[in-house]
Parts: sequence; structure tokens; C-alpha cells
Amino acid sequence: MNSQGATADPQLQHFIEIETQKQRFQQLVHQMTEVCWDKCMDKPGPKLDSRTEMCFVNCVERFIDTSQFILNRLEQTQKSKGSYSESMLE
Repeated sequence: MNSQGATADPQLQHFIEIETQKQRFQQLVHQMTEVCWDKCMDKPGPKLDSRTEMCFVNCVERFIDTSQFILNRLEQTQKSKGSYSESMLE
């Protein structure tokens, strides 16, 4: 076995990154489904009425907006910490 180990293989690293992204996406979809179902579904039936359908649409849109806002805020926080750390080193 080489000293770099299996994780040094770029193809394996790429595969792991893709699978991790798929897993995160699946978790997000599951969470969104659970939240919106609990919020919008009063009584399951053979068809969605227009009020329930609109509730689902709005819920999904708000969930996506909120998730995007949080990701952007985390990214900004990471950048500001990085620039603060860099200024401390100078």
C-alpha cells in the first residue's frame, strides 16, 4: 500500500464529494417534505384542494428562500472570519 492512502486518489475524492452532495440534497428534501406536510396537510384525501396546494407551493418557496439565506449568511461569516484572521497575521 502506498503512503498516501486511498483518499489521495482524485477520482475517489470526486466520487465521495458527489455522493456527499447527493446525501445533503436528499436530507434537505426530506426535511422540506416533513415541514411542509405537517404545516399544510390537514386531512389526506385523493386530491389536493387549491388551498392545500397553494400552501405547499408557498412552504417550499419559503423553505428554499430560508435555506439560501442561511447559506449566504454562513458564507459571509466565513469570509469575514477569514479576512479578520488574515489581518491579524499581517
